[in-house]
Amino acid sequence: MDRTGIFAGDDPFALARAWLAEAEPVEPNDPNAIALGTVDADGLPNVRMVLLKDIEAAAFVFYTNYDSQKGQEIAASGKAAFVLHWKSLRRQIRVRGLTEREDGPAADAYFASRSLKSRLGAWASQQSRPLGSREALMAEAARIAVVKGPNPPRPPNWGGIRIVPTEIEFWADGAFRLHDRFRWSRATVEQPWQITRLFP
Repeated sequence: MDRTGIFAGDDPFALARAWLAEAEPVEPNDPNAIALGTVDADGLPNVRMVLLKDIEAAAFVFYTNYDSQKGQEIAASGKAAFVLHWKSLRRQIRVRGLTEREDGPAADAYFASRSLKSRLGAWASQQSRPLGSREALMAEAARIAVVKGPNPPRPPNWGGIRIVPTEIEFWADGAFRLHDRFRWSRATVEQPWQITRLFP
């Protein structure tokens, strides 16, 4: 198979990290932004933008409020999908897979690295629930600042979601819309990857 150049390599996670590193200096805002897809109890999809925070040796990680709509949908299905898209490079990566929570020391460390206002906001926001006014949210954040102090711990309902993929697709723009697509797939996360070139 002619996987050369930007598609070369035997590790899809290393390849994803390399593509992200190439995007960081040229993508104007949030090169790690992903369009995250989940489904509700009726199978109706939901998509929203979140920030990918880590590409591990075998998974992709983002952080969220577990009580949010996406958190509840992920807990119910145990599955999620996302797209990383870089207009500047004319490339994208699609990922589908199984989910697990990251609510241990790694989540604590990432939460502690966030700005104080972001940490207070995580405590103050009842994400995805109706809100009467912005003033009510700001008042709750101020109250939390007094109660939790200058170094609030990670809320128990806030942490990471690790997506362990069963499918990763690397796509790059080609001349005359004859794009290059390579799909890495496996039936279970324990199995080796099968790599297939796809029609554009």
